Amino acid sequence: MYHFRNIKIFALIIVVISLFSSCKNDFKGNDYVAYFGGEIVNPNSQYVYFCKDNEVIDTLKLDKKNRFFIQFDSLAPGLYTFKHEPEYQYVYFDKNDSIMVRVNSKDFDASLVFCGRGDQKNNFLIELYLNNEKDKNSMFTVFDYDITRFQKTIDSSYRVAQKFYTTKKEEIKWNDDFDKFAKSSVDLPHYSKKELYPIIHKMRTGEDVYEKIPKDFYNYRKTIDCNNVALSTYSPFVNYLSHMLNNMSTINYHNHFSEVDLALKTNINKMNIADTLIKNEKIKNTILNTIAFQYLLEDQNIVNNNLFIDTYYKYSTDKTYKNEILKIGNAIQLLKPNYDLPIVELTDINENKILSDKLISKNTVIFFWTGTAITHFETVHKKVLAFKKKYPKYHFIAINLNDTQQEWKNLLSNYNFNGITELRCANFEDLKTKWAINKIHRTIVLNNNGKIKNAFTNIFDVNFEDNLK
Repeated sequence: MYHFRNIKIFALIIVVISLFSSCKNDFKGNDYVAYFGGEIVNPNSQYVYFCKDNEVIDTLKLDKKNRFFIQFDSLAPGLYTFKHEPEYQYVYFDKNDSIMVRVNSKDFDASLVFCGRGDQKNNFLIELYLNNEKDKNSMFTVFDYDITRFQKTIDSSYRVAQKFYTTKKEEIKWNDDFDKFAKSSVDLPHYSKKELYPIIHKMRTGEDVYEKIPKDFYNYRKTIDCNNVALSTYSPFVNYLSHMLNNMSTINYHNHFSEVDLALKTNINKMNIADTLIKNEKIKNTILNTIAFQYLLEDQNIVNNNLFIDTYYKYSTDKTYKNEILKIGNAIQLLKPNYDLPIVELTDINENKILSDKLISKNTVIFFWTGTAITHFETVHKKVLAFKKKYPKYHFIAINLNDTQQEWKNLLSNYNFNGITELRCANFEDLKTKWAINKIHRTIVLNNNGKIKNAFTNIFDVNFEDNLK
């Protein structure tokens, strides 16, 4: 894989070489001039946004050849992001770097290639990101394993990542500032798996393994600096802290509460722990926002939602996201049981546009998938086919979230999922807003009159069948 990607990088230098004509190789000792440019294939819009810590610092307009270029007279070394809505990726700048990118918006992450001064570090990050995503997708059934087999499996993939990291570090000889991000990209996804294990294992198998986890299983927590400002907006760091808090906030005497009350107590507990562990305001707000988004998209008890938001408001100082949280809370009220499912536009295999309300004539299960998570795609369809045999009165609808029409058709042509209605999302932003979709594991169950029975369930939940009875 690495050899192929190196060939790809070499070939693409030819495509963007003209963009280097104005780049300087001679810099003064105290000069922080840097350059950033590239080409967007199949652009979604005419703009690329250059950002630092989630704030746009420059808006770059594409020219007639879908290229962009900017000179920074003074750019502080560090991690930045560039966005071409709805996608984004990281780009790291050392002093006087001149970085060019080429990316196809139809396959944003996998097609992204960096070249120019500073390219090796960035190609390492994207290569590691793609490896982590591939590994994440293959983890789908690994969480079912017993603790010994689980740890052996994830340790194996961790050793592969560590070897890749060590090899590249010696080859590229990057500095300590960059190493914070490189090392985090190796370690934190591995630690996240360990934090997720008891939660997902119980959800998928019904077995509570907390008592079986070895005492040293979470020893790495002692090495984590929860107040590392440099990593405050870096997704592996934010994701890890979220997973850790999910795990630490678990209430062991859960049988004392109803499901909705347990969700409330667990998430308030999570915010209390975040307030205790995280003293840096910026990091704390980021984590509180993540907790709020996750909770509001999973728990739909009106009284509990209000109690949760009150606690969130007590701890958060982020005015912008406070407003966003309120909007989400209000939108979710439209997805309550016995409400009509908001209408969205979908596309069938012949590219016909179909309104979602026209599809519902009997009890219906709607589930989601994407071609970037093949293991999930195959597993969820197999599970649905089994449910279809057991519950023939139900109509099962699969909705592809973000593949192109041709990619979608090509992938489905390799499978035989008779009895499942296959459709594609025509406008993901509209569907995300109206149906509050933020992950492919969401499942929506409707009654035969089109009313919502449960808009926030998971087909892999051990108790999912209760929704079909």
